[in-house]
Amino acid sequence: MMFSSLVFLFAFLPAVLSAYYLSSLSGPRYRNAVLLVFSYVFYFWSSGPILLILAFSTLVDYGLGILIDRSAARKRLGWVSLSIVFNLSLLAYFKYANFFVGELNHARVMLGSTPLTWTDVVLPAGISFFTFHKITYVVDVYRGVRRATLNLVDFALYIALFPQLIAGPIVRYHEISEQIKTRTETLEGFSWGIQRFCWGLVKKVVFANSCGEIADAVFSSPIEQLDTKTAWLGVFAYTLQIYFDFSGYSDMAIGLGLLFGFKLPENFNRPYSAHSITDFWRRWHMTLSHFFRDYVYIPLGGNRRSAVRTSLNLLLVFVLCGLWHGANWTFLVWGAYHGGLLMLERVTGWGRGEAEDYRVGRRLVTLLLVMIGWVFFRAPDLGRAADLLTLMFVPTNQAVSFDLAAVLHGRNLAFLLMAAVVLVLPPNFSAARFLMKERAPLAAAIRLGVLMSVVLYSVALIASGSYNPFIYFRF
Repeated sequence: MMFSSLVFLFAFLPAVLSAYYLSSLSGPRYRNAVLLVFSYVFYFWSSGPILLILAFSTLVDYGLGILIDRSAARKRLGWVSLSIVFNLSLLAYFKYANFFVGELNHARVMLGSTPLTWTDVVLPAGISFFTFHKITYVVDVYRGVRRATLNLVDFALYIALFPQLIAGPIVRYHEISEQIKTRTETLEGFSWGIQRFCWGLVKKVVFANSCGEIADAVFSSPIEQLDTKTAWLGVFAYTLQIYFDFSGYSDMAIGLGLLFGFKLPENFNRPYSAHSITDFWRRWHMTLSHFFRDYVYIPLGGNRRSAVRTSLNLLLVFVLCGLWHGANWTFLVWGAYHGGLLMLERVTGWGRGEAEDYRVGRRLVTLLLVMIGWVFFRAPDLGRAADLLTLMFVPTNQAVSFDLAAVLHGRNLAFLLMAAVVLVLPPNFSAARFLMKERAPLAAAIRLGVLMSVVLYSVALIASGSYNPFIYFRF
C-alpha cells in the first residue's frame, strides 16, 4: 500500500484516524495498540505473510534489549553483538542472497560448471529501514542513552509505525522514545500535518511522476536510440525525480506523524543547493547520513585518527551506504564514487566553508558531480552506466526516438521545468515555511485554494492509473 494510492487516501487513512481518536476518548492507554494494529495491517497489505518476519525479529530484539539493559557490563557487549549480527544476517539474506547466488552461478557457468538451483528470495518491504531502527534501539540501550522498554506494544510500534516503516525517515530510538510514551495531539499540529502530507503528495504525484516518465524512457531505451542531448535529459529528469519522489515521501511521512502527535525528523534540506559533496550529504537523506555518522563512522574513529585513516573511514562508510541501497555493483560504485569525492574534498579543502555561501560556480560543479553519480544509481548495470556517461561527454546527435517522444508531451515537460526551479532557489529558502506557515488571511486563503486545486489534480492522476512507483520502496 502506497501513500499515493486511493486505498490509502480514502480507506486506510480515514479508518486509522477514526479508530485512533475514538480510542483516545478513553485516554491515551490504547492509542499505541491501535496504531500498531493498523501499522501491521499496512505492512501486511504490502508484504503479506512476510509480516511474520517483522513480528518475529521485533520479539527477538525486544528480549535482547532487556538482556542488554539488565546484564553485567561484561555480558552487555555480547548481547548487543548478537542483536546486530541477527539483524544484519536477516538483511544480508533477504537483500543480497539473490545477488550473491547470481554472481556465483555466473562464475560457475564461465568455468564450465552447472549453475546452482535457486529460488529467488522475496525482499521484505522496508527491511533496510526497520533493520536500522532495531540497531539504533539496541545500541542506544547498550550505550545507556535510553533504558530498554518493558512495554512490548511501545517497542513494536517504534519498529512498525506505518508513516516511516517502508521508506523512512530513519528515526533513532532516543529521538522518539519519549513521544511513544507520552505525546499531545493538537489541532494546530493536525492542520500542519494535513498540509505537509498534501504538499508531499503533490511533489510525488505531479512532479516526481512527470520527471520519472521521462527518466524511465531514457534509461530503458536501447543505447543506439540515444544521443548526447537525450542522455543528459534522462539524467536531469532522474535527478529531479529522485529528489521529489523521496522528499515527497518524507513530507508525507512527517505529515502523517503530526496527525498522531509524532514529530519525525526532517530528511532533506535543499540538497541541490549544496556547494560541495560534503555539504550535499549534510542535506540529502539526512537521517541516513546521521545513522552512518553516529553508528559507523564515529565508532571507526571518525576524523580523530590520521588523515589516511580518516579517508579510509569515509570510503568504507560510503561503500556500506551504497550496498545498503541495493544488491548491485552499480550501488557499490555509487557509494565508492561519493566516498572518493569526500576524500578528495578533505584533502583539497574544497568541502570547507559555510553552507550559506552562495557560490554559483561551486553549486554547478557539485550538481554536475551529483548527476554523474545518479547515472550509476539508476542504471541497471555498470555497462549501461558506462554507455550513458560516454554519450553525455562524447557529443553525438540524432533524432529523438518514437518511445521517448511519446513521453515528451506538454504536461511532463511543463512539470519538469517547474521542478527545475528547485535547482536555482537560495540555499536557505524553505518551501515548507513559505507554503504552510504564512498567517496573513489573504495569503492563507490563496494557499488553501492552491493546495485544494493541486491535491484534487493529484487525486485525479492517481485515479487515472498513471505512473506511480516510489523509488525507495525497493530499498
